[in-house]
Amino acid sequence: MTTWKELKNDLSKNQKDISAIELEKDLIRTMVDIREEKGLTQSQLAEICNVKQPVIARLESSVHSPQIDSLLKILVPLSYTLQIVPIEEKR
Repeated sequence: MTTWKELKNDLSKNQKDISAIELEKDLIRTMVDIREEKGLTQSQLAEICNVKQPVIARLESSVHSPQIDSLLKILVPLSYTLQIVPIEEKR
């Protein structure tokens, strides 16, 4: 069985692609942290955001890349928004 790490190493991704994937993973991880900090289940969050629970589950499991409108549907009821900021260069 191939692990994610092995598969990732086998893919011919350039650093730009890898950075975009890492950014998306960080965003999703942050959204899960926010939901958990607020003590909400996926079902409770779905109800607050007026979406179905599987939408939350797919987002959190990175089944699909989230679209901006979907992110905002979830973030705004949690009192968060998206912001564009410079990425700090790794040293």
